[in-house]
Amino acid sequence: MENLNQSTSHPRGLYVLFFTEMWERFGYYLMLGIFSLYMLDSTQNGGMGFSAGKKSDIYGTYLGLVYLTPFIGGLLADRILGYRKSIIIGALLMAAGYIGMALPGETAFYVSLLFIIVGNGFFKPNISTLVGNLYNNPKYASKKDAGYNIFYMGINIGAFICNFVAAYMRINYGWGYAFAAAGVGMLIGLLWFLKGMKHVKDVDVIKPTTKADLPLYKILATVFIPVFIFGIVGWIIPGNIFGSDGNDAFLIGSLPVVFYYISLWYRASVEDKRPLAALLTVMGCVVVFWAIFHQNGDALTVWAENNTDRKLSPAVTKAANTVGLAQTVNYHESISYDDAQMKSYLDGLKGQQDSLEKAGNKVAAKELGKTITIRDKSRKYFSNLPESKRPAAGKDLKLASTELFQSINPLWVIVLTPIVVGIFGFLRRKGKEPSTPSKIAIGLFITALSALVMVAAVKSIDTSADKASALWLWASYGVITIGELCLSPMGLSLVSKLSPPRLTSLMMGGWFLSVSIGNKLSGILSGMWDGYADKSKFFLTNFFIVIVPAIALFLLLRWLNRVMKEKGVK
Repeated sequence: MENLNQSTSHPRGLYVLFFTEMWERFGYYLMLGIFSLYMLDSTQNGGMGFSAGKKSDIYGTYLGLVYLTPFIGGLLADRILGYRKSIIIGALLMAAGYIGMALPGETAFYVSLLFIIVGNGFFKPNISTLVGNLYNNPKYASKKDAGYNIFYMGINIGAFICNFVAAYMRINYGWGYAFAAAGVGMLIGLLWFLKGMKHVKDVDVIKPTTKADLPLYKILATVFIPVFIFGIVGWIIPGNIFGSDGNDAFLIGSLPVVFYYISLWYRASVEDKRPLAALLTVMGCVVVFWAIFHQNGDALTVWAENNTDRKLSPAVTKAANTVGLAQTVNYHESISYDDAQMKSYLDGLKGQQDSLEKAGNKVAAKELGKTITIRDKSRKYFSNLPESKRPAAGKDLKLASTELFQSINPLWVIVLTPIVVGIFGFLRRKGKEPSTPSKIAIGLFITALSALVMVAAVKSIDTSADKASALWLWASYGVITIGELCLSPMGLSLVSKLSPPRLTSLMMGGWFLSVSIGNKLSGILSGMWDGYADKSKFFLTNFFIVIVPAIALFLLLRWLNRVMKEKGVK
């Protein structure tokens, strides 16, 4: 087991995994921060030009699959590959996927998404498992929750930094360069892991299977083949149960994996049965957390883009211009055009740009391309901005890039993690620290409150004629971050505490399965955004979706805590 670092009470391997995950999450959240915007942006601006419905469908499916593949990644690591090899394979696939997103065309788009999805399946459950394994030594066991909190802060440092890089690359060079930067970040993380891999080799141990464990070939036959069959059935059945063929295929196709985890409990020994039941119960309840939380990359990003006052103050404008992070909009006559007129206008400018490129005047073509982007963005931004907040005709307005709002949540995580860890540490010394299931229940309840903040944000303005203060997003993200810190790292810790050792990575895959289904539901919910004329009702729906399982989990706490006590953990 890892030697104790002289300057800390945590194993040295934690910091190897901390920075590896930081750079992996840098790439992941850079891509996620611009994903919806990229899909919605017009082809003239280098985007995909997808409709809002298609965007939300792809967003939810991508996020769902990203967290569904850890099931197979965790299984292969537990049985065959080991954790370190799996992490390396995953990192290489994700790097290739992010760089591939820089290539034009829908084929490259979908192939790149596939690489990222499969790569995450190998990477995500296994690095989280290694963190837990570092704390199996009794010397560190009492600090497992704190260790996961520290690890989680690394995730969010990467998530905070990446959006500034994304905004700079998109504004100054285009979408492709922004996606390529995500790939570079992943490669840096891989190099760091390879350099420090010696510090985690002792906890990379493949556990022996038991008679109760299904052989790998049976799992493939009884789980993965049915997944494809169920997915196809979901795609072809008449009508749409969950709003689209893609939604039906994903959610119905997930059922065999859900049944597999239930079968693990059914076939478990008497010793393992209650811990697995507790884990599956918590996983079922936290699905709704992810359904709400990951709207930050879709519904809340759309709110930031269309309904948030993003005007920069003069002092901030000067600094933002200096580092290339200010977005420009122009109060041009084209803002009054209807959709047909605007399309004709932009097509005309695009034709001029093509002519300049053919004539070899690339500088002028590039400048005209910037004008096309500004005209398109300006029309959308000024559509619900009051006259009193508009500049004079022909003048520019400098805005905070929408991507930067994705850094609010990780910034809150960085600021609040020491506070939350400190509070729980204080309570632990007093013998009053809540159990891990209690922390998760508290996290769900606080998440519900974040939805009410956005209800208040909508009620503060007339959304058709005004934009809300950015402070509402700061407040909502602040509240949900507290919920996140009580729930997300604690969930990883709970899996590590209650899982049978031979199934730890597989159960990590189960945790990410709950994330996966929640993420897909997030896309489904976000797809309903345009159907709510009164956006407050959208956020109120989110509140009720979360508060019900939060109450259920509180009611189950006595049983969950009893299972924890039987297992000898807190």
